[in-house]
Amino acid sequence: MADPDSAPPVFDDQGNALVFFLPGTEDKPPRDAPLPLALSALWCGDRVLMVFNRHRLAWELPGGYIDPGETPRQAAVRELLEETGHVPEGRLRFVGFARFVLAPDQRREYGALFSGRGTDVSHRFEPDDEIAAVRWWDLREALPGRLQPLDARLAELSRDTSPGAAPPGTAPGGST
Repeated sequence: MADPDSAPPVFDDQGNALVFFLPGTEDKPPRDAPLPLALSALWCGDRVLMVFNRHRLAWELPGGYIDPGETPRQAAVRELLEETGHVPEGRLRFVGFARFVLAPDQRREYGALFSGRGTDVSHRFEPDDEIAAVRWWDLREALPGRLQPLDARLAELSRDTSPGAAPPGTAPGGST
């Protein structure tokens, strides 16, 4: 998903689309659309941590808006902690920038995707007004309720967290 022609977009039931994915370096964000969002894919073995968002009624990756003065990395760590109570083991790895086209107005924006490792699968979670539940997901099993397909694709792209590895679905240099 390195450019718009390399892989088909992924759509959700609201008409939002993940149109392409740009691996690269976090200090060189794309400039053709805003970057208001940061997401975290926290892995424990072959399972990624997902949250059930009460407002959107769907399983998603932990993440949210980048606050003024905050870096995408800081936002990813903050949102992970706020939504799940988890802190990554070590530093999060930057995976890339996801380009979205959002319905209904076809607004374009990017999200920064980070990946890391977690160790405490039995961590006690307290539901709040935004997040109803958390669950470690293996990308194959059915989840109870709706799964956000854009986040599922981003989880796939974040799966290989070995240092220096290109995300699955991309080749070195950023093309597939």
